[in-house]
Amino acid sequence: MPDPARSRLRPFTLAAVAAAALLLLACSGDTENSSADQSRWRPGPTTEPWQFQLQGRIDTAIPAPVYEVDGFDVPGRTVEELQAMGRKVICYIDVGSWERYRPDAGRFPRSVIGKTYEGYPNERWLDIRRFRKFAGPLKSRIRMCARKGFDGLEPDNIAGYENRTGFPIRAKHQLRFNRWIARQAHRRGLAVGLKNDGRQAGKLVDSFDFAVVEQCFQYDECGQYRPFIRAGKAVFEVEYEIANRRFCRASQRARFSAIGKEYDLYARPWRPCRDDSG
Repeated sequence: MPDPARSRLRPFTLAAVAAAALLLLACSGDTENSSADQSRWRPGPTTEPWQFQLQGRIDTAIPAPVYEVDGFDVPGRTVEELQAMGRKVICYIDVGSWERYRPDAGRFPRSVIGKTYEGYPNERWLDIRRFRKFAGPLKSRIRMCARKGFDGLEPDNIAGYENRTGFPIRAKHQLRFNRWIARQAHRRGLAVGLKNDGRQAGKLVDSFDFAVVEQCFQYDECGQYRPFIRAGKAVFEVEYEIANRRFCRASQRARFSAIGKEYDLYARPWRPCRDDSG
């Protein structure tokens, strides 16, 4: 979810084949399923506006080629409907904080649940240094996105090292966790986006397929995501507090897909940046 207080930076094989795949993964932690790797979505830089909706009934009439929606709340039939209209659909899940209201909340050990996420009383930071302790529910969430037919994954809250989490999380821990998340998505045929971890974008661009960025024009942080554009990868950007005239032309020059939204992330308002818009 977006953060109005700016407290964080912020979509059956045969048994023998499965066994062989597991053996291959055991030999190399960075090895991905080759067929999934070849077929997954790889969005390039675009200035076409996207849609970011996490609440309410999905409005399929928004004329955006890329939608990001909540992985738990949106059924597979809605994903299929959007895809039938030519859209790509990103699955939003949280991987760096614990959400009290999710159906799998009980699967996270208390020992890895930290401080309350400022501004969100029902969310608490997770100790991603020990992510193996809650790898099970995270993998289940990613499988859910793949099962529903999503094209991509947006794992939220992957910059905990910059926040007061209650744990001594450092940049090296974040890099390890973020790369692990990216591998899990790729193994299930999903493109994966780097969410708001601009300071590590240069080190993570090879692991991620696109970036999702909040308020980088307002806070003068957009330059951190140039490695994605240089690598031929899309940057999907959203602003909540500044008018389109203050960032749209800059977003066009940067080759970002940019929109203006409200913090609640209902379908509308949707304020798209288009070519030479202001």
